[in-house]
Amino acid sequence: MASFLDGSVCRAITISSRPRCSALDTSVKALSSCDIRVFSTSIPRRRQAPRPEDTHPTPSRPKSKIYKDADDAVKDLKDGSTLLSAGFGLCGVAQTLIEAIGRQGAKDLTAVSNNAGLGNNGLAHLVQKGQLGGMICSFIGNNKQLEKQYLTGKIAIELCPQGTIAERIRAGGAGIPAFFTSTGVKTYIQTGQIPIRQQPAEDGSGKPVVLEAARPKETRIFNNKEFVMETAITGDVAILRANKVDKAGNCQFNYTVKTYAPIMAKAAKVSIVEADEIVEIGALDPDQVDLPGIYIDRIVQATAEKAVEVKKLASKNDIAENNPAQARRNRVAKRAAKELKEGFYVNLGVGIPTLAASFVEPGIQVWLQSENGILGMGPYPESEDQIDPDLINAGKETVTLLPGASTFDSADSFAMIRGGHVDVSILGALQVSAEGDLANYMIPGKVFKGMGGAMDLVSNPDQTKIVVATDHVDKNGRSKIVQDCALPLTGKSVVSTIITDLCVFQVDRKKGGLTLTELAEGVTLEEVQSKTDAKFAVAPELGEM
Repeated sequence: MASFLDGSVCRAITISSRPRCSALDTSVKALSSCDIRVFSTSIPRRRQAPRPEDTHPTPSRPKSKIYKDADDAVKDLKDGSTLLSAGFGLCGVAQTLIEAIGRQGAKDLTAVSNNAGLGNNGLAHLVQKGQLGGMICSFIGNNKQLEKQYLTGKIAIELCPQGTIAERIRAGGAGIPAFFTSTGVKTYIQTGQIPIRQQPAEDGSGKPVVLEAARPKETRIFNNKEFVMETAITGDVAILRANKVDKAGNCQFNYTVKTYAPIMAKAAKVSIVEADEIVEIGALDPDQVDLPGIYIDRIVQATAEKAVEVKKLASKNDIAENNPAQARRNRVAKRAAKELKEGFYVNLGVGIPTLAASFVEPGIQVWLQSENGILGMGPYPESEDQIDPDLINAGKETVTLLPGASTFDSADSFAMIRGGHVDVSILGALQVSAEGDLANYMIPGKVFKGMGGAMDLVSNPDQTKIVVATDHVDKNGRSKIVQDCALPLTGKSVVSTIITDLCVFQVDRKKGGLTLTELAEGVTLEEVQSKTDAKFAVAPELGEM
């Protein structure tokens, strides 16, 4: 049997400046928009021809991919390995294999995952056992143990936008070493200002001491737009869960279980799948195979129960105006729903944006996209018996699907988002500036959970309209609509419309500047002026929100 290779922590690749040719003929000068590299070849030497086995890999393909149990499948895992762990929240995590790795005891593992689980489920199990030395993730979530280890310097964390992680993994599996993306431009992701490893200051000031800083990223201009370079991610081993697997390794995944599973299996030296059901070769319809067996090396029977992070049932109380705070939220959501037109493909952030779906006008059909791999997302389940642990939204809540829905992996999901195929994205905000800058994921000096998919969602504002739906002021009464954002940016000049409980602003993203276009019922211009930090113009005819 093939064994795991010694692992190593993923690190960013630094690219040195490229030499340019000074003497080029006319035909080459026509390619001036491209960097041209010149390579010299050495003088050939006489030498004995090498044997094929010395220069070519000699793959080993065992007769059977079936292992007797999870412990057997991970027994040769080495300290320091890079572990690609599929799943989103607790949906689709390979819990059987994770618990086996906990018993096996490998140390200083670098885990790559969207998030690190919760309680004793998911990678939280390995965090508690102290087996992780590092993580690449987009969201820390409510994992208090991981948060504590990060803040005290015991674990290194590279926070990375959700779609960028997916594309880095997909690129790794496709043999592409690096790529450029608009996600993260003009943010701490580009400048490297989110520490990878830190610890509290000894002077009691509360200011963290950076033990390992992130590196600034290389940038390039393509078609008059700036992009940052991201490097691929590969792993020593991938662990994933599937609904059905045949003995050749062909996999079927239920719903949002496929979020990271297919791309991670393709990016690892050894991929292990735990399956709810192992079937004979030929039992799966070839047209229904989500992942071909070429990517799977080991198969085990899943024995761990599936867990649900947030059981959410449909409730009229979600929109019932039984208190002033809910009435205020509904006011914003109702106006945000007017941005959703017939046939639109829409992504809604958590909180107030999610409420907008409840106020879409009757007869209007919109397609809700959830970045964890759903198009055509439906409402919360009506009852417990409708809950499916394999079907959750981006907030890890249980949901349903509408007729015509589809599910897919995260690489496809963020291709829809970054590629501008989503018509409208509605998000919350900590701050929005007069130029349309958005800050909604981090307050320096306080623990933050990560950016998730927000940076990807605002990465193509010329094709996807970005709408902010938020309270006008924060809990301390400070304006969220500011002249310049003081908080780290999620995106630069990305917001087109701002909807608050008091009013609506339209943003001139090209020239900068706000125009007040609507007032909520009972709200005066003077009140908006007194509660708005940013300067703004007033439309000739103010509408009623």
